[in-house]
Amino acid sequence: MTLLDTSDVTSPLFITVLLFLLVLVPLVSLGILRLVQSRRRSALALIGSSVLIGMLFLGITSLMFQ
Repeated sequence: MTLLDTSDVTSPLFITVLLFLLVLVPLVSLGILRLVQSRRRSALALIGSSVLIGMLFLGITSLMFQ
């Protein structure tokens, strides 16, 4: 078993990932909660917005950290 080397992760990349995770994780969990509560429209809106923010994250990271 090998250890993961995290020395290549820069601080701007770490902060960017941290900020996007702070936005994405609550949106997904609230979306799942709304699905359990049978509130389909708001659940799909929350999950859809998390997908859009995830795509935005991919775009930003590909532009900033080439």
